[in-house]
Amino acid sequence: MGSGHYIWAIFFFASLCSASLANNAKINFREKEKKVLDQILGAGKYDARIRPSGINGTENAPTLVYVNMFLRSISKIDDYKMEYSVQLTFREQWTDERLKFDDIQGRLKYLTLTEANRVWMPDLFFSNEKEGHFHNIIMPNVYIRIFPNGSVLYSIRISLTLACPMNLKLYPLDRQICSLRMASYGWTTNDLVFLWKEGDPVQVVKNLHLPRFTLEKFLTDYCNSKTNTGEYSCLKVDLLFKREFSYYLIQIYIPCCMLVIVSWVSFWLDQGAVPARVSLGVTTLLTMATQTSGINASLPPVSYTKAIDVWTGVCLTFVFGALLEFALVNYASRSDIHKENLKKKRRDLEQASLDAASDLLDTDSNATFAMPLVRHPGDPMALEKLRQCEVHMQPPKRPNCCKTWLSKFPTRQCSRSKRIDVISRITFPLVFALFNLVYWSTYLFREEEDETF
Repeated sequence: MGSGHYIWAIFFFASLCSASLANNAKINFREKEKKVLDQILGAGKYDARIRPSGINGTENAPTLVYVNMFLRSISKIDDYKMEYSVQLTFREQWTDERLKFDDIQGRLKYLTLTEANRVWMPDLFFSNEKEGHFHNIIMPNVYIRIFPNGSVLYSIRISLTLACPMNLKLYPLDRQICSLRMASYGWTTNDLVFLWKEGDPVQVVKNLHLPRFTLEKFLTDYCNSKTNTGEYSCLKVDLLFKREFSYYLIQIYIPCCMLVIVSWVSFWLDQGAVPARVSLGVTTLLTMATQTSGINASLPPVSYTKAIDVWTGVCLTFVFGALLEFALVNYASRSDIHKENLKKKRRDLEQASLDAASDLLDTDSNATFAMPLVRHPGDPMALEKLRQCEVHMQPPKRPNCCKTWLSKFPTRQCSRSKRIDVISRITFPLVFALFNLVYWSTYLFREEEDETF
């Protein structure tokens, strides 16, 4: 039992000694890390104003900076302002021979800094930026890692609002290309060159959700620019967004189509229901005009015609045409009534003349006239019978389909106005269906032809 106590005491003492040595080693390791930082970034040893040398320490060669980024989110794409907002983690990597240090046999993998002004930084800026800000909650979201071979990695999280010039000719059946451009502000290509990092230079967060767009693909490219002061290195990312059509189908196309169909209800109302037909036509016209103005309020005033303008314009024309059709029907109805009144007056006059002639015959009933038994060739009644025989002997005319169909409707007062309504019931839907066929085939095919990727 005594030997067992001695063994446990020795084990406990050894554990305390090893823990103390480990803590001293950590302290010594952190002290060495501090010494390395003082050694490479101490006063009078490193000047952040001087750019690093080029490849293999060449003084005259440009400094190469490799860029990659991670798109965290795209919050909105504004059609009216023609801009989009994006949050990303932006990274730059270059080599500075002055920052090489001893890694203590592989134990010191890299040094971490949070102050960007301690080392030289590329003067990169976003050329199509409208607004931007850094993230400082809880601490500034930025770090600099210095590796033993002098490689420097700079990473920062930023939010940007970038300009995105849009072509809205196919709106809302369009695709938009929004770019993110990065360039050097002061260093020319003789001193600084930006390059995309090999192997997946742009990464996008999984399940990226946009309200009315879908990110189909993206493309990295170079966009060096030449000015009076020299040529400057530039990188760009082109993001291809496809607009989600289901939203516009539910909010715009189907309601406009329903308004056009509702305006056709007046064709089935009686011509005498003037208040009902006028109210229906004016209400649908005002609703369609309000719908059109609401659509245009969310879009910039452009000089060209958009696909949505063609749709709303034609729908507004159909609704206005239905109102004009009632005006024509009303005019034809009043004209038919006027003609019928004239015919009635003529019949009344003829009847009055016949009554007068009958009274005259009654007063001369004592007079006798000898009627010829055989009619002369010039007799009017004989000529009338001969004309009827000629009409019956003529070959029958080929029937006209339209006239046959229209003849099914009885001839009565206001018959011409009724036929206008009947023709409109067939003509308006057929023309609107033809317009839909031409519209969708034209813009859907143009959408495929205008795809640039």
